[in-house]
Amino acid sequence: MVNGNVVSDFNFAVDLSTDKLIVDGHVLKAKQLDYVVIYKPKGVVTTCSDEMGRESILELLPRNLAHLKPVGRLDMDSEGLIILTNDGDLAQSLAHPSQHVFKRYEALVEGNITDAALKQLAKGIRLEDGFTLPAETTLINRSEDESIFEIAIREGRNRQIRRMCAKLGYPIIRLVRVAIGGLQLGEMEPGEWRHLTVREIKALKSGLLSGT
Repeated sequence: MVNGNVVSDFNFAVDLSTDKLIVDGHVLKAKQLDYVVIYKPKGVVTTCSDEMGRESILELLPRNLAHLKPVGRLDMDSEGLIILTNDGDLAQSLAHPSQHVFKRYEALVEGNITDAALKQLAKGIRLEDGFTLPAETTLINRSEDESIFEIAIREGRNRQIRRMCAKLGYPIIRLVRVAIGGLQLGEMEPGEWRHLTVREIKALKSGLLSGT
């Protein structure tokens, strides 16, 4: 029933913010959508639970947010920005490569990385599961022993950036995701979390925060 009237047309449009829906005598309510960002520390797994007993990202949140799911993943040795939500449509749009949502990382690697290597990372690397898509790279600093640079990718392959750098002979020492589209890690500390603002949620849904 919708507003006291029996509805048999499955194409009947309803507004969950104003209409009253009753099914088999039970009043239906719109699901409360929650949006959270967290700085995942190194050593924490990006899963809802872990059969090996490792600390899960959900353990860093209050119990009333335990229903949220992470959008994409960071491997256990990596750290940085993760979005958690129960909005399945938004999660799918952010995670799918076709939406061109770039994830930006700051990588610290062993050795003095060359300009040629940075260009190769940007162009694409042949891995065992195929060529990587074009990326964006920006050198921050380098010395004989180690180098720091930013790299932005729009794929979500397992340990992708680590494998890309290893292929060129630059093992990663530290990898931090600093942005998802226009959403920045900012001054957050490892383990810190916050709710997304209404403006940020609207921007993500409209694609304003999905570009580079």
